[in-house]
Amino acid sequence: MTLRFRRSIKLAPGVRWNVSGAGSSWTFGPRGASISVGKRGTFLNTGIPGTGLTSRTLVAGASTQSRGAAVPRLAPPAATTNVSLTCVVDDNGTLSFVDGNGQPASEYLVDLAKRQKRDALVGLIKQACDKVNGEVEALGRLHHDTPDPHIKPRFSAPEYEEAAPAMAKPLNVGFWDKVFRTRRARIDEANRNADARYEEEMLGWRSRKREFEVQLARRKLLVEKLIYESVDAMEIFLEESLQDVTWPRETSVALEVRDAGTGVVLDVDFPEIEDMPTKLATVPTQGLKLSVKELSSTKVKRLYAEHVHGILFRLVGEAFAALPTLQWVCAAGYTQRRDPTTAHLQDDYLLSVRVARVDWNSNDFAHLPSIDVVEAMTRYDLRRDMLKTGQLKAITPH
Repeated sequence: MTLRFRRSIKLAPGVRWNVSGAGSSWTFGPRGASISVGKRGTFLNTGIPGTGLTSRTLVAGASTQSRGAAVPRLAPPAATTNVSLTCVVDDNGTLSFVDGNGQPASEYLVDLAKRQKRDALVGLIKQACDKVNGEVEALGRLHHDTPDPHIKPRFSAPEYEEAAPAMAKPLNVGFWDKVFRTRRARIDEANRNADARYEEEMLGWRSRKREFEVQLARRKLLVEKLIYESVDAMEIFLEESLQDVTWPRETSVALEVRDAGTGVVLDVDFPEIEDMPTKLATVPTQGLKLSVKELSSTKVKRLYAEHVHGILFRLVGEAFAALPTLQWVCAAGYTQRRDPTTAHLQDDYLLSVRVARVDWNSNDFAHLPSIDVVEAMTRYDLRRDMLKTGQLKAITPH
């Protein structure tokens, strides 16, 4: 089945963090290591760059020598040796330390970092944990911020932020400037040039401000009038509304307003189940290691089912909130799968729903996090074939 739509948009995901091979990094900046020789002995002074981590280790000296014994002479280094140490949390949650050349750090420096900066390292682990789990949570709460359809779009005019150029203060003409004509001529020319620059800058500023005001007037007309009477304007405004949403995964949508602005059809290219995160993380009470657990296949399927239901829920809600004339929304979503008989990729529709505004308005939009979005969609004219495991089978859309 091939559907043709007047407008197609790609909804880019918001900024998100992934645990990758490079890991989450924390870098200590240069301070260096050196050898010092004094009355009390010879010491190795080590600093982990930029952190305040320091260590002073006795290499040789009075505590190991008799009073009359000669102190070994160590030639001081020609220059301080700087050490750059980076802490990395890898995909398995293990902390590793590398130096500025990307080589594993010595056990001595690693132990020093863990002892003196333990709290900071624990904070790094917690941050990595929150970001791993936050990505999973974001997929299941997309519907939480669905706008209330009872609130009509409003135009709000922002201020023009660019300040007008300031006029340069003219150069004063002193006594000797009046006496010597060439000096007076140079000052007069400088003032004329400054006035000309000011006039040029003012012309540019006024032009930009006028363009800003023209765009505001167009926006005001769009929001307050055109979305109630022009199908083209409705499609433009709905597209802009969908672009403003922070999508956890790239999601492509084709849309078309129909029936003189009383209905809209949305065709959604869902993210693939292979793009779902497959790990959860916890911070253990002991040790410096992020505990990463693989999600079971069933949990990944359920997460995917929750996410794609949330996508349709959010799209339906954005449409009703953006276009007050809509009385119904029909949304269908598909994914790419390989045909088991030919191995060719094909579009399989997984969900299709038709929602009337009167039914949609009965939701409590102040408490959307309490909604089970998978079950909530059954209140409407829903087509789906879902197993208990959360696996979605192909359907025929509306």
